[in-house]
Amino acid sequence: MTRPDRAPPPSLDGYLARSAARLPDKAALACGGRRLTYAEIAGAAAALAGALAARGVGRGDRVVVFMDNSAEAAVSFWGVLGAGAVAVMVNPLTKADKLAYLIADSGARALLTEAHLAPAFAPAAARSPGLAACLVAGALDPARLAARPPGLGAFAAALAEGAPPPPRRADPADLAALIYTSGTTGEPKGVMHEHRGLVAAAESIAAYLENAEDDVCLGVLPLAFGYGLFQMIVAFAVGARLVLERGFAYPAKVLEVMAAERVTGFAGVPALYAMLAGMASIGGYDFSSVRYLTNAAAALPSKHVGRLREIFPRAKIFSMYGQTECIRACYLPPELVDRKPESVGVAIPGAEAWVEGEAGERLGPGEVGELVLRGPTLMRGYWGRPAATALKLRPGPGGGERVLHTGDRFRLDGEGHLHFVARADDVIKSRGEKVSPREVENAIVAIGGVREAAVIGVPDPVLGQAVKAFVVLEAGASLSEKDVQRECQQRLESFMVPKHVAFVADLPKTDTGKIKKTGLA
Repeated sequence: MTRPDRAPPPSLDGYLARSAARLPDKAALACGGRRLTYAEIAGAAAALAGALAARGVGRGDRVVVFMDNSAEAAVSFWGVLGAGAVAVMVNPLTKADKLAYLIADSGARALLTEAHLAPAFAPAAARSPGLAACLVAGALDPARLAARPPGLGAFAAALAEGAPPPPRRADPADLAALIYTSGTTGEPKGVMHEHRGLVAAAESIAAYLENAEDDVCLGVLPLAFGYGLFQMIVAFAVGARLVLERGFAYPAKVLEVMAAERVTGFAGVPALYAMLAGMASIGGYDFSSVRYLTNAAAALPSKHVGRLREIFPRAKIFSMYGQTECIRACYLPPELVDRKPESVGVAIPGAEAWVEGEAGERLGPGEVGELVLRGPTLMRGYWGRPAATALKLRPGPGGGERVLHTGDRFRLDGEGHLHFVARADDVIKSRGEKVSPREVENAIVAIGGVREAAVIGVPDPVLGQAVKAFVVLEAGASLSEKDVQRECQQRLESFMVPKHVAFVADLPKTDTGKIKKTGLA
């Protein structure tokens, strides 16, 4: 039963207020050698909320947060919510043209950013007359800017003004965040999430991960990525400590921090875990504190699971699936990881998931169809795109509700566990047969010496589409195209064996670490 003092708050920023009231002197955030308590973060967020209100930012206005993973980024997210506004978290790798597009598309009223990102934010903001303020953290020389953003000011000075935060109107149906999709299949779309949906997602995730205030959560994924943002949200919801790193570009440094901070929970994606699994010098660290690892975007190959168990001997491994449109959809109970390594399990607590055929009928075990989701964590829709929203959110079986059509192909096994097959637009049609790229990729990664693989269909005059594999080898490994094809013939039906195999040094990836197949095509 939920304790009265831990009941879900009506708005997302209620989590920070609750933890600051309960645990004011506890370290909430460790980042870049700094430590901030819950009281300090809550105080800074309130000061920022006041500064934004003084600059005309009101309830429902959008505020772009264009920052690295940093203490300022964390304060910005909670401060925007405290102002009653909508947080638009943008990856710091974003270039000027795309940033200008996101500012314009969201109709942002303010921009919060960092001085070292001036080559991107200065020209983008200068092209955005709707901005009332641009607050910059860090040392910035305005005289060196090629273009001066409107409302330019210093982030720290704004916090020091002492403007009172506006009174909060905690309406659960208010928008809390716009999270933009990666845009690998077209222009990025702003996914609208309400306070109540994000609160429901935090409650569900914390429940199955059994998060508590003695947890120490390591965040290396961008806060602009829903998966990365929820490392902070869930940690602050339960009163845990978040160890925030800018990324995993220097894994040895991150691993040192993980050991020193006695991290208990770590969230990653397959590319990150593949990097960890291939590190030879990892054995000197003490990771006995790590009690769980989470993985999303794709199932982990069995050999990587084995290696992770060697590195993190006490950790449970959670395989998960989600979309920006629903935050999190499914998770595989860790006791099933060895028996069902390719499954993403069951719907998260409070949600429902099923597989539908083309006529809208529910499919049984072994049949491949579209994954459909029902529950409180679904998006409100796409910002300014009613037609796209109508394709994704459709009337549900209960009447008066909408369910999310993910567009992804899944199947159920005989025990009711979900298995990802392919994105709808990834399915390869070769020799009249439908080929799941994921199945071929799993077979290739199982080959000794292979670190990563990506499979696409390429035009073929005879086959319609031929299967082509891009393969990244482990250090020191040597394989030929024939070697890969021979191994695949032992594991796959003949029509699934790659006709072409290309060996590459690395695979193109999105900012969030997912393999970007459009870059291969």
